[in-house]
Amino acid sequence: GNEAFSSCSSLTSVTIPDSVTTIGKSAFSRCSSLKEIKGKFASEDGRCLIIDGTLNSFAPAGLTEYTIPNSVTTIGERAFHYCSSLTSITIPDSVTTIGDVAFYECSRLTSITIPNSVTTIGENAFSSCSDLASVTIPDSVTTIEYGAFSRCSSLASVTIGKCVSEIGKEAFKGCNIDTIVCCPKIPPKIDDSFGKFENLIVPTGCEEAYANSDWGQYLE
Repeated sequence: GNEAFSSCSSLTSVTIPDSVTTIGKSAFSRCSSLKEIKGKFASEDGRCLIIDGTLNSFAPAGLTEYTIPNSVTTIGERAFHYCSSLTSITIPDSVTTIGDVAFYECSRLTSITIPNSVTTIGENAFSSCSDLASVTIPDSVTTIEYGAFSRCSSLASVTIGKCVSEIGKEAFKGCNIDTIVCCPKIPPKIDDSFGKFENLIVPTGCEEAYANSDWGQYLE
């Protein structure tokens, strides 16, 4: 079932037999000592549980950097939840969806590159990644969901791709943003999405549209 072995903090190894047909969401999330996943649905490197293209769970023990396999199309809900030792994650171009709470509390994550293949960034996907300093939202994304980068206290610079039309509530709340580069010509819809920030860079000729929209209230 969902989160069946979540937070089993002393678990080091898992073997999935061929008889298993269904595994719930986030089955092994927050298993901080997990070093290997073997058997059915295991990735070649033994670090991921991948079911029909969805990265369900991750074995984080002993790793600071990781490259997600090319067989992954969706980073599932809570897949990297509380993987606090990771400093760098590489997301391949095969990924189209980053699920809810996928990287929540990856507190040492300093850099993340979101590829142009990604169309959806889920709720609280990168919330509380407190060492993350900058992020670029690719042009492929249309919506940044609720709380996606909330409480990323080191986040100072954000670039928002030109196709983003909506930024969810509290998406960047609790961040210390200095500069936002917002590429859409039509100001994205926002709803209490930010705290105050100093610099807003927008496309030439769109200054008035942003100044007269809800964006103006966030400028210091």
